[in-house]
Amino acid sequence: MRHILLCSASALMFLGGQAAAQSADGAASASTAGAPDAQAAGQLGDIIVTAQRREESMQRAAVAVNVARGSDLINAGITEPYRLSELAPGLTIQPTSAGNLIFMRGVGNVTTTPNSDPAIAFNYDGVYIARPTATNGLFFDLDRVEVLKGPQGTLYGRNATGGAINVIPAQPRAGELSGYFTGSYGNYNTRTLEGAVNLPMGDTGALRVSGAIARHDGYLRDGTYDNDTASLRVQVKSELTPDLTVRVAADFEHVGGTSFAPTLMGSYKSTTSGNTFIPSGLSLDAGSFTPEATAYRTSLIAGTAARHYNATVPYPNHDDRFYGANAQIDWRTGAGTLTIIPAWRYGALDSSSDGGGIFYYRTREKDEQFSLEARFTGNRLGIFDYVLGAYYFHEDIASRITVNVQSAASFPGPNDYKTESFAPFARLTANLTDRLRVVGGLRYTRDNKSFVGTTTSFQIICVAAGCPTVPLLPTVDYYTDYPFPYPTTAGTIPYAPGALLARGATRNDNSRLTNDRVTYHGGIEFDAGPRSLLYATVESGYRAGGFNPATGFETYKPEFITAYTIGSKNRFLGDRLQLNIEGYWWEYSNQQISHVGVDLSGRAANFTQNVGKSRIKGVEVEAHALVTRNTLVSADVQYLDAHYLSFSYPQLATGTTPLNGCSNTTSGTLVTTDCSGRPALNSPKWTINLAGQQTIPLGDYKLVAGVDTQHQSSRYVGFEYLPQELVGPTWTTNAQLTFSPLNDRWSISGFVRNIEDNRIYLSTTIVPTTTILAVGTSAPRTYGVRASVKF
Repeated sequence: MRHILLCSASALMFLGGQAAAQSADGAASASTAGAPDAQAAGQLGDIIVTAQRREESMQRAAVAVNVARGSDLINAGITEPYRLSELAPGLTIQPTSAGNLIFMRGVGNVTTTPNSDPAIAFNYDGVYIARPTATNGLFFDLDRVEVLKGPQGTLYGRNATGGAINVIPAQPRAGELSGYFTGSYGNYNTRTLEGAVNLPMGDTGALRVSGAIARHDGYLRDGTYDNDTASLRVQVKSELTPDLTVRVAADFEHVGGTSFAPTLMGSYKSTTSGNTFIPSGLSLDAGSFTPEATAYRTSLIAGTAARHYNATVPYPNHDDRFYGANAQIDWRTGAGTLTIIPAWRYGALDSSSDGGGIFYYRTREKDEQFSLEARFTGNRLGIFDYVLGAYYFHEDIASRITVNVQSAASFPGPNDYKTESFAPFARLTANLTDRLRVVGGLRYTRDNKSFVGTTTSFQIICVAAGCPTVPLLPTVDYYTDYPFPYPTTAGTIPYAPGALLARGATRNDNSRLTNDRVTYHGGIEFDAGPRSLLYATVESGYRAGGFNPATGFETYKPEFITAYTIGSKNRFLGDRLQLNIEGYWWEYSNQQISHVGVDLSGRAANFTQNVGKSRIKGVEVEAHALVTRNTLVSADVQYLDAHYLSFSYPQLATGTTPLNGCSNTTSGTLVTTDCSGRPALNSPKWTINLAGQQTIPLGDYKLVAGVDTQHQSSRYVGFEYLPQELVGPTWTTNAQLTFSPLNDRWSISGFVRNIEDNRIYLSTTIVPTTTILAVGTSAPRTYGVRASVKF
């Protein structure tokens, strides 16, 4: 109740849910249609979106979409994608050392390795970004971010079974000399600097150069969970003729530091009768390298080596570089507009993480993707509007990975993954009357994948009563760098007194697969009034199958989803009140879930399995009210019921109770785990966003006070469904105070994020080949000041 009172007492810093209105202080953005006139008249402004591949008012778009404008992101201090979860109910983004894992209403995937694909499409400047590692460093000088909920199978295609996130940069403005700079400083030595300069190139063109730096010290006491990101973007846009516009863009991002890091919260004692959790006693901010964390780690036994873990372990580090180039060509003809978007992206990763100082994981990877999209948006023919298009995508990933849990090590690589995808698509809208429309769409997608690679593994086996001094496996880039003899084929050799060194059978993979699918969209739209839209849609989605470098799980199948939606978008009281309602029902089959585990040869691996079916249903209600000219409040409430109808998978029997909270049935050397009936991961039943903003006029100046809060009910964040992986309920509240002149040319702000100072579980992992629970948390309370100037 105190959170509700807090938010009701003051007003909105940014629109926490569907950012559907211009803020009450008149801070317009490029995406706000008619904003100055609307604000002057004391009305909610509008936002233009391209969620359906055409420009339209968000209130006229028959799709469930949340929008955050570039100014909203700056005010919220959002420089990393995972914090988008604060803006859109139903969206959960788990930051990891391997990228951002995105879940939408319980649909998502732990895509931390090249052998799996995300379930939520991440699109930057109209270009699909295939790898989660490449989604950092892009949040600067943005026009807006659109969050589309539900499958986008016809317009967005592959790997959008749960939805899509569109990150849309601010574009060059022809004939205009302008720009802005904003910087902030806060606790944890947080420094951010962002800016852009727009230079005219005659009356019909412009050059825009923008960049950003975001840094902070570690949120954990061992110095990990820091940020060190630098980004640059250059765009040129020109209207070459009255009918031909070309925009060319290039960008670079560098992600350094230690990135996201966990704390060991305890371990499980596993017997034939059950599992008992033994807490570590460490605080959530301990990290893995503080003296107390080191003392705890060295008290644990390193698996089959039968001795304690090492005290000295590698410190995590990231040196990841991303490059991109893309263009958009718009040719306006008498029949319609042809849009062509060619794009190239490249990533060079050299990163290492060390989960709890036990699970060392180093990735050296080169990702390269090419894509080409062409679509024709036709002028109306009789009663019909239409879009025709085709999409081509090619991705090549070369990776080499090192996994070391001290008693065992695995070396997946060199591995090469290739994907080639082609998809024609079409959407047709029949305007039956000036108020009634029927929409249909189809997309055919064909995915060809190949995988060539090798995996070699080693394990220390203590054959004596104990091996307290046996050397644990050192961390090396590749097993040929071991400074001691090792088996050259599968088998064992003496390693140390009382211990053997075993080498598993080398995996050699050379596989190909082809998947194809027709996805569809059907809808009906009705204008119930000048400011009221009713709509109903059905849409299907598809995600291709793939490969695993894991014995017994070599391939996995495509997954499918069908979503039914009804909704209503409304404006009342002379555009002073906005009320949107959406009801949804999703049927999900052959669901893919990626996780870290042990394959049927006993080797640690990250692999994807088809686990069964789930049903996802719920209601979302979003409201914004301009109570007075200077007072704006909003609320976005979602009820979500997401459960697995069937969820089962096999794993290797070990002689003890499997480490999970589900039912288990043993048959020979295999255990079948059944989690049917469990709620979907990252799917809180209730999510409530409340926000408010109050503008206080001070002559030629103004003071704007804002506060927002988000509540999430209990949810599971770990694949094993253990009691320790159940989180919540939680509240997170932010506040801000901004002083500026009426023309907004400059501003000075003070802010605080996560007032409660809650470190909320974002992800949990059972360290492979162990019974140890590692936990990653949200950021602690942060606060600081920010200054901005525009010209």
